Order: sequence, then structure tokens, then C-alpha cells
Amino acid sequence: MNKDFHHDRGKPRTAAGPPRTINVHKFAESRASELESLHSIVKERLSNDFRSQRSKRRRTTGHDNRLAKSRDRKKQKAGEVNVTNPGYLEKDKKKLPRHVRRKLELTKNSLDGFSTSGDGTKRLRTHLWHAKRFTMTKLWGFYLPLGVHGRGRGSRALLKKLKGGVLVHDASYCSAVQLEGPEDLLLSILETVLVPSPCSHCEDARSDILSGAIYGSAELHHVGAVFSQTIAPVTYMWQPQQCRNADTNVDHANICGEQQKVDGCSSLRRLWVWIHAAAFREGYNALQNACERQVDAAGTRVNCISLENHLGKLEVMGSRASQLLQKMLHPSTCSSVNSSLVKYASYIENDDQIPSSAIFSLSVDDPRFLDKDITNASEAKVQDILSYKKDENGGNGTPKRDMKLLPCSFLEPEGSHGLSQCIDLWDTKKDIDPPIEENILCMEKHRQRMELFRIGDTSTGRQQPSIERRFSRFCPILLLRSDSQKTSIIRWSIILPLSWIKVFWMAIVTNGAQAIGLREKHWISCELGFPCFPREFPDCSAYSCFMALEEAADDKKSELRSPHTRTWKVPVPSPWDSLRFALEGLNGAAHGRVQHEQLLPHDMIRNIAMNNPYLRSCKTETESSCGAPFEGFVARTCNVLIQFLDEIKASHLLLFPKVLHSKKCIGKFMKDEKILNEDAGGVIYQINQDQKLCLVRVLLHAYREGSFEEGAVVCAPHIDDVMLWTTRSEISKGELQVPESFARSCFSQQATGEWEFQVPEEPAAKESCRLPIGFITTGFVRGSKKPVAVALCEAVCLARLREEQWKAVGVRKRRKEIYVLVRNLRSTAYRLALASIVLEQWEDDLECM
Repeated sequence: MNKDFHHDRGKPRTAAGPPRTINVHKFAESRASELESLHSIVKERLSNDFRSQRSKRRRTTGHDNRLAKSRDRKKQKAGEVNVTNPGYLEKDKKKLPRHVRRKLELTKNSLDGFSTSGDGTKRLRTHLWHAKRFTMTKLWGFYLPLGVHGRGRGSRALLKKLKGGVLVHDASYCSAVQLEGPEDLLLSILETVLVPSPCSHCEDARSDILSGAIYGSAELHHVGAVFSQTIAPVTYMWQPQQCRNADTNVDHANICGEQQKVDGCSSLRRLWVWIHAAAFREGYNALQNACERQVDAAGTRVNCISLENHLGKLEVMGSRASQLLQKMLHPSTCSSVNSSLVKYASYIENDDQIPSSAIFSLSVDDPRFLDKDITNASEAKVQDILSYKKDENGGNGTPKRDMKLLPCSFLEPEGSHGLSQCIDLWDTKKDIDPPIEENILCMEKHRQRMELFRIGDTSTGRQQPSIERRFSRFCPILLLRSDSQKTSIIRWSIILPLSWIKVFWMAIVTNGAQAIGLREKHWISCELGFPCFPREFPDCSAYSCFMALEEAADDKKSELRSPHTRTWKVPVPSPWDSLRFALEGLNGAAHGRVQHEQLLPHDMIRNIAMNNPYLRSCKTETESSCGAPFEGFVARTCNVLIQFLDEIKASHLLLFPKVLHSKKCIGKFMKDEKILNEDAGGVIYQINQDQKLCLVRVLLHAYREGSFEEGAVVCAPHIDDVMLWTTRSEISKGELQVPESFARSCFSQQATGEWEFQVPEEPAAKESCRLPIGFITTGFVRGSKKPVAVALCEAVCLARLREEQWKAVGVRKRRKEIYVLVRNLRSTAYRLALASIVLEQWEDDLECM
């Protein structure tokens, strides 16, 4: 017996599984006695009353069997059943409810383009997800998520999530313009429209940008001089040369035929310029105009192609953004491994070593196929990628991986070899296969569960579903690392085909990221100190259109209030042209100080405004809703500010833009006692009426107290005001305040819609009046531990104020910041603030959110 036992012990045991099918009738007959006994027990306990107790019913309408309810259910069921029938919706559009028709339309995943409403407004691929959770707004031709439902609060929790979690934003409303042609011709075009141009960078940065390793940031201008009208901030990136050489499927022969075989196609390059939706049409026309003007001696032209309906963009930010991407993005190896894949593998664990503005071109797996039980899949992936080159020479080029994928092999289309073809996102002529649709994926998962529980008849084998188009399990993407020198918050951008947006969006959200809208994105940009387009770009036409919509919404909101609770009207688009009055007043005073007697009379100011072509109103009725930007520009690079100071012959002003290899240093000049002698500052800058205003972006911190709102006016203080705040511990309520009548009439709206600055005539109001030198574009964010406001101020006025304040104090008490006064438009009190010029801290101010 023991011998038989040991003999049976060595044999592999096979457990008898459950039967393939179960006959329900036979099962019930064999268990009839048990079911009857259970029924009798329940019957006795319920006293033969099987009705559900009213107190224990769920508060739903599931028990309501009215005809209207059943009719709606039938329509919804009909809509779900007839999804695959293309002619059903065309014949029976009136029978289905509107929300069912819209849902069926939004569930479609076409290769290109956005779904549109009746008036042509586009909907994002994630519109259905956002519309259930966010307040939607119609802006820039899209339905965009404004923010979470509520009164616009929740900034404290959002900033906490930013510093300890991950945030995601669907920025697919931004589009790219592709320029294709010879490299030297592309550089000459960018020289005319971008400030700064790629050639103006240092040698190392220029070589990295041209090779496609990093992307560049610049301002897009109309073709003209350096101080021409700005269109929008853009980011541009070049197609890597190794990807162009490795892509054997690109038909370069046809391109060379069109380009008359320039250098044997060796100099053909591609370039993407990403433009915001608010200025995309204007930017595309400017680039197309520049391409038409630039033609070389051989007659070669540059092709300008709009990629508006082809690519999408997801922005991921937060302290744990890199960890989330490591968990979700798993690069798939291909026959020709590019250097970007190996670079990504080497940097994936050392996030601090990633260079700023880096670009990674990858082909990643569908995030829906990754096994959720794998917790350390990224480490295995890194080892596989780094050891790929060894396996490529010795084996078939496919390394063994521990990662488990769902066995959906039947979904692969015939003739496809999986990873043997590496699809490049740069090739716009190819149609990138969309992801596997959800209904097909759910059907395959259901079949897998049936096989796992051994239910169903498998004798007939697998039934191949009827698939009309090709699907893919791999998606080409571009992964962009934003500049991390100015802030410690990590920000990534994922560029991918539009058909893959919903797949990656759901994967990012389900992995713990919190979605944000336009309002939350504005809070984050203020917290990080970055400008937000178009809100902080008054020199662009997109700013005028955006603020016109804001003004109309503010007027509509004010009309809904009762007359006794309605506050007085203030200018929503800030009157930037009124800064010229302060510039003339500060320049006319000796040593930059404005005396009370030197304020220009009201009639004289009105005459100056009517005679000045930059201050008088020249808008027509068609331009009233979206007027032209003010006559000026915002200096966002140190070179532009230096060039402006040289042009007006005011290089002696106390402005210290931070430029490489520059001998200027604020600390050095602060300690110099001879810098402010009468002989050193003998040259007085005289403003010309034809001269444009030069604004610089400043960061405002409250000196003691105060909360700065958006649209508040920044004024030039007297030196007595500064001494009053800095020397006294307390200030009475009446000091540094203006009468309420002056606060109401400080800015008056004319019949043309323009707002003008009004100097008061009353002696008390004239005594407390301070001339405006700038306006706040982004106020304090509630919940921020270090509240910062962003403002645009006139550069020459800031230099004059710094000169005045440095002369009034000793050398040791001088500060880099400039004292200014801030007054909210509906307030009568001035608050002292410290203004820090951004260009004195960084070389440029081009990074935008």
C-alpha cells in the first residue's frame, strides 16, 4: 500500500474541472426539495408577505413603470443596439433624444478632426468626460472646461495636490504648423518671425535645438522689425535627423521633385511650431506669408501645413508627475532603436538629470493592456531597453520582458508584424492606426473570463470579429520635459495622435492624476510665476478678443444684481495707454520725482490724448467687440530690453537685465556711492509721442498687508509714501487713501468704449492722486503660502522710481526690489508692494502656460 502511495505521489495530479455547460432545469429538479424548504422558511419569517418594505426601498425611480419612462428606455436601448448601423441615425434622428445622439457621436473615434456642434464649435476628444464634471465654456472655437462646478474656489486643495500629487490638463486645443523645406531656408524664415530666433542662442543650445534634442520657446511676430506686433508665444521643435534617416517609408523622391532636388534631399528638414488656439489662425497666416516671401535663388519654397486636426496634447504637472509616467508609459522596442529611446531609459530613474526642454520620441504600449498586478514594471522595462542592442545583434531583436499583456492577438490585423514597423509621429502622410475600440476590447475580456471559468462551448473555436479598419496596440508619442530651472514643479507634455487622446487620458486619470480646467491652470501659472496666454499678453490681438468676452460676461453678471447691491463699473480690459501720462509726469520732474504741482491739468491731458495718435480712439464699430492691442510691446527677453534702451538712448537708466557674459550686476551698483551723482545722471530721457511703451513683467509681494486683485492699478509712490510705510509701524485709516468719488471716476468710459484716466480737480483728491505705471494681470491666489501677484509695468517708470528711492536712503538700505503702490479698482486705499523685475532674474520670460 505504501508502495502504491509513493508511486501515485510521483504522478502529476489533474483536478477535474467543472463541466463546460450546466443544464439549469436538471439542476433545479435535483435541488427541488432544498429550494422548497428554503422557500417555506422565508415564507414563515415574512408572514407570506413578499413585498419590499417601504422604509427599506432605495430612493430611485426603478419601480416607476409609467409609459414615458418605458418609452425613454426603449429609445436608449435602440440607440445602444444600433450603434453599428450607420444608416439608422440618418433615418431616425428625430426618434432618439438629443443626449443619446450626442453621446453616440462623441463615442466615435475617428482618425482626424474634432466632433462639432450645430454652430461649428469643436468638442475635445475628452468632452464627454469633462462635461459630466466641469463647467464648460465656449472659447476660441472650442467647448473647453472652465473649472470644477462651484463658485470658483478650491485653490488651496489644488496647490496642495500640485506639490504632493499629479495634475493633468487636456491642451488639445493648441495646434501645430509644420514647415518643410531646406534647413537654411527654414532658419531664414524663423529669423523674420521669431524673437529670439534659433540663431541668436549660444552655440550649444543652437546645436541641440537644430538636432531635435530640445525644443525652443519664442514669440511669434508678424514679418517686420523686432518691435512689430506680437501674435503669441510659441514652442518650436525640429524633427531629429536620425529619425528622418531611419524612416525608410517616407517618400523623399516626391519631396525632392517638388523642391527641385535640393542637395540630393540632404538638407530637407521638418519643423513644428505649436500655437495657442486663441491665435492659431493669425499665426498660421503669418507663417504662410513668411514662407511665400522667402524663396531662394533656385526657386525653392517652404511648405506650410496645418496640423490642426491631427495631433493632441496632454499636460501633466506635479511633484509626482515623473513617477506616474514611469508607471504608465512603457516604451515598445522596434527594429531600429533610436537614441531617444535609450536616452529616456537612462533618465527614467534619475529625474534630476533630465535636461531642460528635452524631447523624447517614443513608441509606447497601449496603457489598457498593462497588467495591473505588476508593481515594478518600469525597472524591468529599463533593463530591457538598455540591453536591447545586445539582443538585436544576437537574436531576433525582441528582448524577453516580464511584463504581461492581455492575449488579444486575434485583434491584430492580418499582414501586420507588430513591432517590426516603427511608426514615427513626424510622418503626417501616414495614417496612424487608432487604438482598439472599447466594445471590441470588452468582448475579448468577456471571452477570456468565460474561458477562465470554463463556461460556454469552445468547440467551434474563436470567432473573428468583423473589423473594418486597422487597430494598433502601440502609439507613437513625443514626450516633452518643460524647463525646470525656474521652479521645482515637474511639468511634462505628451504629444500624440488625436485618436489616442481618450485612451491616455483615462489611463492618467485612473492612475491618480486630478484633471484641471482653464481656471485652475491660471492659478498654477500664477503660483509658479509663469505668464498665462492670452490674459497677460496685452500686445497681442488675442488679448483684446479675450478681454472683450470677459467684459461682456462681467456686464451680464452685473445686470443680474439688484441696483442697490450693484457696484460701480470698472475697466475689465486695463487701459494701458494711460501709462503714458505717468511716463511724461515722471520724466518732466527733476530727478524723477513727481511733485503735486506738476500734475498736468485735466484739459491739458485731454488735449494731449486727442493730439497723440496712440491715445486717441480710432476704432470702428466692427472693431468695438475685439479691438486692436495697445500701441506698445512687452519686453520678454533681455536682448529686446537692451535694444530698446539703446534705441531711446537711455542705457544709463537703472535697469539690469540679466544677460550672459554681462558685467552688469545689481549688487555691484547698489554698493556704488558714485552711481547716483549729479554728473552720472545728467542725461535726462525725453519721451517722444511716437515712441511705443515698453512694459516688463514684475512680481508683486505685499509689504505688510493687502490682497491684490486682477486688474488693480500699480501707481508710482512719492518718496514720502515709502518712508511713511517703512518707518512707521502703524498707519491711520485716512492716510494713503483717495476719496470714493475719485475711485469711481478715476477711469471713465467714453462713447467709443475706450477707458481714459481722469486726473481729479478737487484739491483733496489731487493731493492723494498717484499716477499709474502698470496694471495687475493676475491677482493673489487664495490658499497660497507665498501669495504673488503678476503685473506689467512701464520699464522707464520703474527705473525712475528706483533712482529716486536709492537717492533717498543710504547705500546699505538699498534694495533690489522697487517700492510701488497698488490700489484695487473698487477700493480707496493704497497698499505698498515690492516689485521684482523678471528679466533681472532670468535671461528671458518666454515660458508660458
